[in-house]
Amino acid sequence: MTTNTLGAAILGTGDVSGEHIRAFQANPHTQVRAILSRDRARAEAKAQQYGVNNCRAYTGLDELLKSDDIDIVSICTPHHLHVGQGVACAQAGKHLVVEKPVAIDLPGLRKLDAAIRQYNVRSVVSFVLRWNPMFETIRAILADGMIGDVFHGEVDYLHGITQDLHLYPWLRRRQFGATALLTAGCHAVDALRWFVQQDAVEVFGYANCSRGNPLNYEYEPNSVILIKFAGGVTGKVATSIEYMAPYTFPIALMGNKGTIRDNRLFTKRWPGQTGWAAIPTIVPDSGAVTHHPFVPQIAHFVECVLTGRESHCNVADAVKTHEICLAGELSHVEGRPVKLPLPE
Repeated sequence: MTTNTLGAAILGTGDVSGEHIRAFQANPHTQVRAILSRDRARAEAKAQQYGVNNCRAYTGLDELLKSDDIDIVSICTPHHLHVGQGVACAQAGKHLVVEKPVAIDLPGLRKLDAAIRQYNVRSVVSFVLRWNPMFETIRAILADGMIGDVFHGEVDYLHGITQDLHLYPWLRRRQFGATALLTAGCHAVDALRWFVQQDAVEVFGYANCSRGNPLNYEYEPNSVILIKFAGGVTGKVATSIEYMAPYTFPIALMGNKGTIRDNRLFTKRWPGQTGWAAIPTIVPDSGAVTHHPFVPQIAHFVECVLTGRESHCNVADAVKTHEICLAGELSHVEGRPVKLPLPE
């Protein structure tokens, strides 16, 4: 850190990078000082679009990382680039914001996690729904014991990726998208972990595509996994990026004293309750990045950097979410339950 203000760099110029820029602009402790793109003109246009002054455009990461006034790097590039860029940033002593998935295979996941530990930099993964108001409400309900001990949870990610979306051409390919769980459903897996607060010990999964594979995916765009947690809780995550309906992110948590369904609550704590009680809050009902709470996520991470503490959503924690996703695919391919953690 060279001044009282942390300098931020953004890697990538897609839609999500704009939300990272907005979040750093909204924070009094940060300033966006660099944007990287393969095309310098695109980086310059992104800075102009968001009114970022005194922002440098780069086409090479090595050159950017030589800048002493860059303290935090946001990795908003396609999935397959995250590990290489993340390792380089860690080696340069830069703190990391990493879009999901942080890696698309187990060796890459291990490599990034090891680099962050070795070079002692802070990290946060954009499982940004942890800062969604409905998620915060659910966590408060659980902490208050309103549904007692959770014994089963279900969280789904259902979002149709159509051919007219700009990310479709690369997302449909296995070398970039990897699996439905890694490219999309990891949000739901992470949400289930965030609510259950137990480590997963076993995963069983299935995956398929609709008849004829009309969107030409190189991997199965639909999956369902069953998860056994260390404390005995069971879970289910369904993922579809072929979903033929509006985006939805349904949540169900069943306890011995009540149940949560999205923003609705039924509990034995309220005598005489005969129906669901709805809690007015902001629900995760849109796949648009503009709907997601990047501002509080970045505010949380900046505080972590300034105070030297780790985020609850750092890469080390995200490894557990990604291992569930990888185990789900392995289970589907091999037709057997897969134990966690995965072997080194």
